[in-house]
Amino acid sequence: WIAGAIVIFLWWFLTALILFLVRWADNRGEKAHNGLVLCSFPVFLAGLYGFLNTSQDLSVVGVYLAFLSALAVWSWIEIAFLSGLLTGSNREGSPPEVSGYRRFVLAWRAVAYSEIALFVTILLLFLLSIGKANLFGLFTFLVLYFARLSAKLNLFLGVPKINMEFLPERIAYLRTHFKIGKTNKFFPVSVLGLISLIVLWLTNLTTSDSSTYDLVGFTLLAVLTLLALLEHFFMILKIPDAALWRWIIPNKNISQK
Repeated sequence: WIAGAIVIFLWWFLTALILFLVRWADNRGEKAHNGLVLCSFPVFLAGLYGFLNTSQDLSVVGVYLAFLSALAVWSWIEIAFLSGLLTGSNREGSPPEVSGYRRFVLAWRAVAYSEIALFVTILLLFLLSIGKANLFGLFTFLVLYFARLSAKLNLFLGVPKINMEFLPERIAYLRTHFKIGKTNKFFPVSVLGLISLIVLWLTNLTTSDSSTYDLVGFTLLAVLTLLALLEHFFMILKIPDAALWRWIIPNKNISQK
């Protein structure tokens, strides 16, 4: 229960913190965004350091630190993306009349750099994990990656509800690649995949040898994946999920638009 509560708090808090910082920079211009990404880069380095130093630590503390290290690496990449420094070569958006393969190419070019950075990071973490005992940091990053990739595909293919109010002005053009409409056919596949992951984590949780670090680790993964599933349902259900963070995010400075 403690592990589950920690995941839920970190999911809310880190989202709030990233949105707060990016909105703060958004209200102050391009230099603030660049400064934010640069000043937060030690978080990425600390995440890698923690990932390396917990790779052989089969203790409860080691599992928690591996989980936090993966979140730190992920958070910096997310800040760089939302700040517009790690997006793609296409910054013009997608014209309304474009469809099919051409629309996909424009959308890919809009986020290609961030996707490549994430893939390279996964490859690096995988190589660092070969032969290591504590894989919970790697699993955490993989859950975040595949949940995000699934969400991006659903936003591109079409869902009934898309929350755009927190989208920074520097990457506002990305909304042209979103599609609001009927739930696409890929959505059930996404849900089934996340549910399968949850079942996998819970199965390992219930069939483990009762080692405390295993119980904690698989609980962290199960709750994190459950939250990813919840975020997917936010796309199709009329739930005011933005209210979870709206009250803590600074108002937009209209003069900076």
